[in-house]
Amino acid sequence: RALSSVSWSDARRLIETGKVLVGSAVATSARRRVLSGEQIEVRLHAPRPETVRRRKLEGELVVYVDASVVVVNKPAGVSTIPYGDEDPAEQAATLDALVREVLARRDRLRGRAPLGVVQRLDKGTSGLLVFARTLAAKKHLAQQLRVRAMHRQYLAVAHGAVARGTYRSHLVEDRGDGLRGSARDGRREGQLAVTHVEPIEALRGPEEGAGAAGATLVACRLETGRTHQIRIHLAEAGHPLVGEAVYVRDYRGPKIPAPRLMLHAVELGFDHPADGRPMRFQAPPPPDFDEVLERLREPRRKDAT
Repeated sequence: RALSSVSWSDARRLIETGKVLVGSAVATSARRRVLSGEQIEVRLHAPRPETVRRRKLEGELVVYVDASVVVVNKPAGVSTIPYGDEDPAEQAATLDALVREVLARRDRLRGRAPLGVVQRLDKGTSGLLVFARTLAAKKHLAQQLRVRAMHRQYLAVAHGAVARGTYRSHLVEDRGDGLRGSARDGRREGQLAVTHVEPIEALRGPEEGAGAAGATLVACRLETGRTHQIRIHLAEAGHPLVGEAVYVRDYRGPKIPAPRLMLHAVELGFDHPADGRPMRFQAPPPPDFDEVLERLREPRRKDAT
């Protein structure tokens, strides 16, 4: 609205073609609200988002690849697999489609490179995940998940003062209000979910956003891997993630604004399906995650000076 010479339709087109940056990240939705203090930059000659994604995947986002597996550092805003409700352009830009394309070009294959989905990350979550390149590798990795031998650790920013603890419950697809969640009254229906949470740093955001309770940077280690497990467990404990848009119905405290879900898969470990050697990977949080952290740290630094 501040650019009187640019029509709304032109502004929307600039956003949809990856020409607008909010902070250091490309804006992905014209409906996203701009937060106080955020810097907007328009780059008329920036490449389309699909081109940017492909270039990144060929470089820094493909962390490791061999004949059996490929480990990828997924950016937030990209679906792991298509879910059927995206338009054709979005389906072509899902993570599995982009990885197939990169592998096909790398190995000079005609057609799609074989790729097996072993684990998934939510669209709003960034970080490490592994794909299998053979059926044998997929079966081997799936078995590691079943016996809880695969190491998966996340960084998250949650509302309030989060204590160290283990969250254990049975998750159901509908807890009674249309949302996934823990079975009521301790019933043992659904799937067992276990999350180990360790607080790392107490945070306090801007006065208008965080309130007295502030927020906590936590490490979450998955013992199981159920859909939305970390998000559900922390929300049900009264500590929904910053940037959470679904599991916040029961939260009555002030919400800290963030451009996306503050959840990042920082560590991944598994035994190689071909020879059994231990594979360990780490991926630091991306700039958009760090920017929110820095914003939540600033008031404490000001108080200390």
